[in-house]
Amino acid sequence: MSDNQSWNSSGSEEDVEPRDESGHLVGVVDLSGVLSKWTNYIHGWQDRWVVLKNNTLSYYKSQDETEYGCRGSLCLSKAVITPHEFDECRLDISVNDSVWYLRAQDPEHRHQWIDSIELHRADSGYGSESSLRRHGSMLSLTSATSGFSATSTSSFKKGHSLKEKLAEMETFRDILCRQVDTLQKYFDSCSDAVSKDELQRDKIVEDDEDDFPNTRTDGEFLHNNNNSCKEKLFQSLSPKGINGIDFKGEAITFKATTAGILATLSHCIDLMVKREDSWQKRVDKEMEKRRRIEDGYKSALNELKKKPQFGGPDYEEGPNSLINEDEFFDAVEAALDRHDKIEEQSHTDKTRIQRSSPVPPGDVYSSTGTHRFADKVEEMVQNHMTYSLQDVGGDANWQLVVEEGEMKVYRREVEENGIVLDPLKATHSVKGVTGHEICHYFWDTTYRNDWETTIESFNVVETLSDNAAIVYQTHKRVWPASQRDVLYLSAMRKILANNENDPDTWLVCNFSVDHDDAQPSNKCVRAKINIGMICQTLVSPPEGDKEISRDNILCKITYVANVNPGGWAPASVLRAVAKREYPKFLKRFTSYVQDKTAGKPILF
Repeated sequence: MSDNQSWNSSGSEEDVEPRDESGHLVGVVDLSGVLSKWTNYIHGWQDRWVVLKNNTLSYYKSQDETEYGCRGSLCLSKAVITPHEFDECRLDISVNDSVWYLRAQDPEHRHQWIDSIELHRADSGYGSESSLRRHGSMLSLTSATSGFSATSTSSFKKGHSLKEKLAEMETFRDILCRQVDTLQKYFDSCSDAVSKDELQRDKIVEDDEDDFPNTRTDGEFLHNNNNSCKEKLFQSLSPKGINGIDFKGEAITFKATTAGILATLSHCIDLMVKREDSWQKRVDKEMEKRRRIEDGYKSALNELKKKPQFGGPDYEEGPNSLINEDEFFDAVEAALDRHDKIEEQSHTDKTRIQRSSPVPPGDVYSSTGTHRFADKVEEMVQNHMTYSLQDVGGDANWQLVVEEGEMKVYRREVEENGIVLDPLKATHSVKGVTGHEICHYFWDTTYRNDWETTIESFNVVETLSDNAAIVYQTHKRVWPASQRDVLYLSAMRKILANNENDPDTWLVCNFSVDHDDAQPSNKCVRAKINIGMICQTLVSPPEGDKEISRDNILCKITYVANVNPGGWAPASVLRAVAKREYPKFLKRFTSYVQDKTAGKPILF
């Protein structure tokens, strides 16, 4: 057996995985693309540019930022890849305490990423039996190439540190392993030689018996024949198969190596005994530190139990959410309270800002216009005038849920496929403002951010006419609910009264539409709305010859809302939030209009 054969005997050719010229497994390719990554409970899922290369998964905010360095990376050698149980597009990658939640565009892309990641992990060599054999073979080859001269007499001298002695132990181990292999080859050669000698001896004896002459009893002939037999026998016993190994020298070296190991071990024991006291002190300090950490951990755990926090996408809204209904409600209520506090702090600053926009003449609002949605707007206006102003009594099944002074809020419970679609209707009376003014501030986007506290951003996608526009807006996220966006057409109309004694009606209707410039995205859940704000102005005659003032006007408001949230959330939570937020919205908005119109000319 040659040296190369002896060192490569730890693995067979069948166990070697196919690799290319660069040493990578066949089929391992780099992969890059856009994946949605869970950032935090505020921003939720965000698109990120993800790169898989050299057994490392990195992500960037976008493909354009790859030259500036990644925002985070994971080494996949010890990573655990977990496809989500319910979400067919999601995969979770964890390394120790670090977890990345990722979502692909579709299940096929998810399978592609998982397969590529697994190939990179296999290429890294971790967890592969054949890779361990390769590492072991390399170690043996490195040890084998070091000669006996690597160990000199200085290696047997006592060092001054445990680290030096452990290094000596490594050197002795390599030498000893090589000597054991050398002696084993010697013994194997001896065994082969003995087997061959036995066969050769039997053959020689048989040949001699065949050639022995029975007709002669000459002792001289017999003597010569015995001498030739001995020569053949001793010739066959010569150590030709032992490769010239000096057994005595090898034995002496083996003895010296083992003696060096024993001496080094003895010195290591002496060092460890001397350091036992210092180590014990360190252990005592570490035990005390651990005790303090454990106490802090228990205290933090108790605090978390009192006030639960959830940080992963598994706690988002949805039928498979890990958060229960009570915790969901508590989290939403806490988030709304925070929004209210922020709004209270900024309300004073907003009222100081004087915004104004030109008010078109009243006849602009008397017609629908000629845009492509004109027929739909007219249909929605007539529906609101027909049904929204109907009385809440009778068979409509309206339930009174809130009553605060002049304001009353009604609800009719409706569910479709497990999603709450409860229509809401609110009636209110506000002094000192007209229906035209209420609808103007409700419709005009110039003032939207002054009174609407739930909007994160909005923009006018298309202006259809002087009294109609398509608006896209995103609402602030209320965790654990997903963020919502809405795309709707907003139109303002003036409906003339049929009887001169009846007041004119001002109306703003907002209803969902589709538009090519505002397609749904995976960042937000698209909600559907159909909302109407209907106002009528009542004027009480002033005393004597006095002019009509704001003390003589009263606006009757009917507000109706049909909202499809677009996704699942607990019914009790949605109804509780609606009951809480709609009255606050009406009071906040009407108070804003009263403040804006105070001291200004009346706009009928």
